[in-house]
Amino acid sequence: MASLTKPPYDPQLWEVLKNIPQGPSLSLETLQAERDGLIAEHSPEKVLTDPAISHREVNIPGPGGELVVSILEAKDSTRINRPGIYYIRGLFHFWNTPHLDQTVLRCDAVLVTVEYRLAPEHPDPAPIEDCYAGLEWFSENASKLGVNPDQILLAGFSAGGALAAGIALMARDRNGPKTCAMCLIAPMLDDRKTTVSTFQFLTEGALPGETNAVAWSWLLQGRSGEDVSIYAAPARAQDLSGLPDTWVDVGSAEVFRDECMAFAGKIWEAGGGCELHVWRGAWHGFDVSVPDANVTKTALETRLGWIKRVLGVEGDRK
Repeated sequence: MASLTKPPYDPQLWEVLKNIPQGPSLSLETLQAERDGLIAEHSPEKVLTDPAISHREVNIPGPGGELVVSILEAKDSTRINRPGIYYIRGLFHFWNTPHLDQTVLRCDAVLVTVEYRLAPEHPDPAPIEDCYAGLEWFSENASKLGVNPDQILLAGFSAGGALAAGIALMARDRNGPKTCAMCLIAPMLDDRKTTVSTFQFLTEGALPGETNAVAWSWLLQGRSGEDVSIYAAPARAQDLSGLPDTWVDVGSAEVFRDECMAFAGKIWEAGGGCELHVWRGAWHGFDVSVPDANVTKTALETRLGWIKRVLGVEGDRK
């Protein structure tokens, strides 16, 4: 294998990363405590504070029972044919809400996100089937939500990025809901853990390779090789034709770097459209954790510019 000397961190991002406490390794014993802490820190009451954004929840049918979806939109919007964003979170619903708020407001979009079942209690295919059910509901109810059904963007961050890519493949193969584009933010795509970046960041970073390995083991419950669905691990798909126009961005100093680059390459090989950005010195979740860094500002504006372009949004509501 090539040298495992790591690429440098962006200086502004490193000042934050070096002060993030390195807690115990992810385990079944610590899982619930971590979830409780994250839910408390990022509850809707704490993070959905923009007075210009409305938030409501509805229950919809799901493959394992009722699912909860959240709907975010601008309170003062009067349009009835707006773009839609179907966003799949990584750790929890409102991890990067400030960025979602800005996207909703500046694009005058309706954003829907689903509370899907989580591994290890609910391993694959429960999460992907829940997310697919949410997309079907959004597509079928788009007009009632004031959304143009032909103008729905599929998006996801981290584990949510894997689910977004997985349901795009599922929709293609099942002749399911159509989406106009797909935005993958540092997606977790490959269960095989064989890339150089996996080993470069095996024990460090905001999401080390060791934690990634545990997450995959919980989702797949010991399955490997041909027993792993391409919908669970989209990097395993040999044919990426038929996907919507895609955005992929990732940091150069994180575990998912190489699998994201490979995924973009497969889209191009299949004749598809993909825009890939590898942000120099960035680690996983930098754009949420360090909003004032220069690279974060550039990344967010570049991503938003692409979203506006694929959604056909002209001007800006900020």
